[in-house]
Amino acid sequence: MHYSSPAPHWPARLLLALVISLAVATLSAGFLFDHVWAWSAGIIYVLYDVLLLLYIVCVTSKLKPQPALEPFKQPLSVGIVIPARNEATVLPACLNALLKQQLMPAQILIVDDGSTDHTAQVLQQQFGLAADMGLVQSTTHANVQLYRQPNQGKSRALNAGYPLLHTDIIVTLDADTLLAPNALYELVQAFQQQDDLVVAGGVILPECNKSRASLRTSFFDFFQKFEYIFSFLSRAAWMQANALLLVSGAFAAYRRDVLHELGGFANHSLVEDYEINHRLYRYAYEHNKTWKIGVIGTALATTDAPRTFKTFFHQRRRWFAGFLETQFSYFNMVANRKYGVIGGFMLPIKTVDAIQPFVGAIALLLLAYFFIAGKTAVLWIVLWVFIGKLLIDTVLNLWGAINYYRWTARTIHGMDYFTIIFATLMAPFSFQLLRLFSACLGWWIFLTKRYDWLPQREG
Repeated sequence: MHYSSPAPHWPARLLLALVISLAVATLSAGFLFDHVWAWSAGIIYVLYDVLLLLYIVCVTSKLKPQPALEPFKQPLSVGIVIPARNEATVLPACLNALLKQQLMPAQILIVDDGSTDHTAQVLQQQFGLAADMGLVQSTTHANVQLYRQPNQGKSRALNAGYPLLHTDIIVTLDADTLLAPNALYELVQAFQQQDDLVVAGGVILPECNKSRASLRTSFFDFFQKFEYIFSFLSRAAWMQANALLLVSGAFAAYRRDVLHELGGFANHSLVEDYEINHRLYRYAYEHNKTWKIGVIGTALATTDAPRTFKTFFHQRRRWFAGFLETQFSYFNMVANRKYGVIGGFMLPIKTVDAIQPFVGAIALLLLAYFFIAGKTAVLWIVLWVFIGKLLIDTVLNLWGAINYYRWTARTIHGMDYFTIIFATLMAPFSFQLLRLFSACLGWWIFLTKRYDWLPQREG
């Protein structure tokens, strides 16, 4: 299913025009003014970033793990769908983690989307799944099944798989995701406690494949772990505001009836997990439903993360291109009071986020210009802005890390504080630049429609 938005109404157009005009004005300011206004692009970029971070840590300052319930007398049944293509190296570990869950899933369905590696042999040897087309039952595990189809893409694999599950809750899981033993129990507990919760995700911890350890692998592993802390903390903040738009499809749970009512996943979306939540909110507001989307801090999982520049840029440019594709597909909801806090608060922020990479790029280009032109007065201003930003970020990031560890019921150690400080000081000059560049690449992919897919484990 795919939703094509009607033409946006004038407030959405006006907001986008204002944001673009502001970006253009900041570029002009670098050549027209001296002193502080010359680097207005950087100041606006920094101010926006600080205000968002301040909002996130304030909203999440009282977050706690969800209270434990007594063992379920009649728990909601859980089915797992795992879309997989050429995942022979990681799929066995994923399945073994599922078979060790505190709350055993009633059904585990692997959708083999035209694999050309050794997936068929691995599944047959280790899990008793014959290499036949269509639906196959495991001979060794009563709750494990395989559905094999020609290659059609992840969304179509999900849409082929989830109707074959007959459970209350449907969990989508990437083949490289490993669930903590209590992860499904924690998710189901949240659904049991909240009748209006219809979509929920767990907290994912990134792990770079260290079988080929290198300085490059350590770089990506270190900064992505730091990044994911605040990525999921921000989701917790948006959840508190009933405005959470992203639940990672690497570990996401849906009430089956709601997923069916929405028509499943968008077949042509680059980010089907992000798109379906937009469609859910739109449907809920238009049909007066009190549906909520959440993220459960104690439902933990690990997943493979890129460990090379090639795979990192491929992943992030696809994510950003998919974000843009979804943003403009649902642009009619932006600044539209009909859609409540999503239309009036969250989607306007996302409109600013869409243009933010250009403001960041302009700020960097102007810095190079100031240096070449010898504008030392402006460069001193930039230096003090950087120092102030780093000091504020250090305080807010430490505060945010404390919130995150408390919410996920994990223990923060002394070394973690030093790690947060070091990452805060170094990220703006390294990892953040890579993210900025990949976002600009995402714009190029979106505008040219040159979508491509690269398995993360290549390279």
